[in-house]
Amino acid sequence: MRQPAAAPRALWRADVWSRVRCAWFAKMTATTLGISGFFVAYFWVLHHPRFPLTVMPLTALDRWVDFRPEALPVYLSLWLYVSLAPALLKSLRELASFGLAALALSAIGLGIFTLWPTAIPSFDIDWSQHPSIQFLKTVDVASNACPSLHVAFAVFAALWLERLLLEMHSAMALRVLNALWCLGILYSTLATRQHVVIDVVAGAALGGIVAAVHLRALRPAALASPTGS
Repeated sequence: MRQPAAAPRALWRADVWSRVRCAWFAKMTATTLGISGFFVAYFWVLHHPRFPLTVMPLTALDRWVDFRPEALPVYLSLWLYVSLAPALLKSLRELASFGLAALALSAIGLGIFTLWPTAIPSFDIDWSQHPSIQFLKTVDVASNACPSLHVAFAVFAALWLERLLLEMHSAMALRVLNALWCLGILYSTLATRQHVVIDVVAGAALGGIVAAVHLRALRPAALASPTGS
């Protein structure tokens, strides 16, 4: 998709504000319920494994990436990040379409976890020295590892945001920030030892494929309608 000539900054800001105001309560409610519903299903699968766990192997890259507990805020920022695209959608039809794609991504990931439970290996780290990450480890119990849905949703959100930023003729700086935020989340999954490289690669592939298929399916409708709604 080629970016048209840049719109005046004032018009771009007005477009952002118009999108944010559009059905804002429905967007907020749908996003909250969607994330909450995902966690309910995720933790149910996590605590009801049907098959033996497969421990994911380490790679040379895993050994190269240092443990960085200060990356935890970036890791947790995913839940803000995935809320940005729904906030910028310009119709309830787009919101429903986005929600169905996110639901499909969740269903595929949780289906894989059900049929093939996986876990990360044990690391020689004293988690008691890092209370915040120790709490995360206790809650997440290091399972539901591959593919990383944390990564899958980050990539899915990044591709959707790229589409929306192009539609709004945004500054290149925002598109670069979008890419860097996504990459930061991917890095944080390794730096906090929540995932290993194989999980990240598989999660990126899952999120990328679902987003690409979904956005490609939406393209004929966008071409047919000047408003894309």
